[in-house]
Amino acid sequence: MVGKIISIVQARCNSKRLSNKVLRLISGKPLIHHIFERISFCSHDMKNILATTISKKDDALIKWAKKNSIKFFRGSENDVLTRFFETAKFFKADIIVRITADDPFKEPGLIDKALNILIQKKLDFVSNNNPPSFPEGLDTEVFTFKALSRANLLAKEKFEREHVTQFFYKNPKQFKQLNFRCKKSLHHLRWTIDTSADLKMVRLIYKNLYKKENLFLMKDILELLDSNPSINKINNNVKRSYMYKTS
Repeated sequence: MVGKIISIVQARCNSKRLSNKVLRLISGKPLIHHIFERISFCSHDMKNILATTISKKDDALIKWAKKNSIKFFRGSENDVLTRFFETAKFFKADIIVRITADDPFKEPGLIDKALNILIQKKLDFVSNNNPPSFPEGLDTEVFTFKALSRANLLAKEKFEREHVTQFFYKNPKQFKQLNFRCKKSLHHLRWTIDTSADLKMVRLIYKNLYKKENLFLMKDILELLDSNPSINKINNNVKRSYMYKTS
């Protein structure tokens, strides 16, 4: 028996480098809309939950969720690990998919693959970014509620509380885990949104590839970038996240 699978989409409006980015429009729809639309293509029976904060700044996200019939949970702004644990507990999850709401190209096939590996091999945690080989923004992380509960109980460092899965990475002997890789290393590509340059690049890709209810994939983006290399240069100078910077 697989148990109940939920995706937890972590999102807030008070982002440091690009405020209100989850509600910025891309092809006429807010970024958060595209996140939920893309993960809806996953083949697993999965409930998709918005996990935001108790800050008044995130009332706009709750308004969007209610308007679009999205279930939500509000928790700590900085202790994201606790927010995840409380969300998963409230919705009685057995398996959790972590979705970061600044990644506009989440790949349903990668999420399905991670879930299949976790379930078939009876693991605690499966990822595709340790070390990273996919483009930054296609990070995929799935884990059991039991593993999440243990991490929430034992993680002490601020970095571990803020970044949810870091306790798994730092303690491989405590969790049965596996990382799967891309056939070709593409970790030099940045497909996430933290700055106006990132947003400009993403908007251009969506302008070329997005059609309502028609999912474009990593291969489609790569083909576009091959034929239009200037798109890839738009956010070349943006500071990379911790895991991609050190890879």
